[in-house]
Amino acid sequence: MRQESAETFALQALGWLLTQDELLPQFLSASGAAPQDLRDLAQDPVFLGAVLDFLLGDDSLVLGLSAALNCPPEQPLQARMALPGGAGPHWT
Repeated sequence: MRQESAETFALQALGWLLTQDELLPQFLSASGAAPQDLRDLAQDPVFLGAVLDFLLGDDSLVLGLSAALNCPPEQPLQARMALPGGAGPHWT
């Protein structure tokens, strides 16, 4: 996946996350982002990677996102790998 496609996917993931009332406060707390800053942060590929990192931390979130966006469950990880910091060390 190319970075541009990954950014588009991550923006869609952020949009989905914004509709999840119970998850959004957890994400904001974990990321340190303020609600009023999300519009500007959404333009930052590093922040978009953080969105995907948060979602990838829980299989049920990946499955929920995949169902909502009608995409394969592998797509969030593929998108994450195309964003800055996503090609980190693989321990397996």
